Amino acid sequence: MFSAVESRRLYRQVADQMRGLIERGELEAGSRLPAERELAQMFGVSRPTVREALIVLEVEGFIDIRMGSGIYVTAPKVPSSDLPPEDFEGPFELLRARAVVECAIAEEAARLARPEHIVMLDDNLMRMGAVLEDRRLALALDRDFHVIVSSIIANATLNRFVGSIHDLRMTPYFEKLASYFENTETWRAAMEEHRTIRDAIAAGDPTAARAAMRAHLDQSQLRLSASFGEEPTDSTIPAAWRRAGGN
Repeated sequence: MFSAVESRRLYRQVADQMRGLIERGELEAGSRLPAERELAQMFGVSRPTVREALIVLEVEGFIDIRMGSGIYVTAPKVPSSDLPPEDFEGPFELLRARAVVECAIAEEAARLARPEHIVMLDDNLMRMGAVLEDRRLALALDRDFHVIVSSIIANATLNRFVGSIHDLRMTPYFEKLASYFENTETWRAAMEEHRTIRDAIAAGDPTAARAAMRAHLDQSQLRLSASFGEEPTDSTIPAAWRRAGGN
């Protein structure tokens, strides 16, 4: 039933195949999907790719992710007209792009930082520490921190890129994914990772600044990759799904 997927926008292709099964009634409302690990094996893709596909389907109303229980098919709904276009970047794609660019930015910032830049970073950390329970404010200050780091280089193109890539987190897809895993403690962890980046930049250590930024973005991906808590066995997967998956 499934066909091999190609390299471009893998998560969209996976979502399309799963959506088709639901729309044709081959996956019935109320049936339980396999765990992410099993879906990744079926499609021959990574678990982050499967997760992005699942988030697309949940935003569109085709599945319901129940933390600690599993992922269930719901009655198909007409997608909202304000959903991002088909070629829109997924959350993990954004993180991979940030890792390429922002690590180099942090490295260069450590070479160029002046005392006034460190004051700006310290002010940001102080304000973020006061709003960890307010996701919207924490998210805005998270964006500001990364823009401040970029601004040290005084390159308008880099500033615009960093600001715009952070703004992409306001899409329904990223919002839905973040809703499962972002909380006061994850924001506290992110803030402490920011502090490590700040310290490396203040010390004028490019290697440490690059490593600290990479560690921060790696941890961000791990936080968004935490388990949904679904049962790891497929013993409750409906037979119709197993046939669709070729098992």
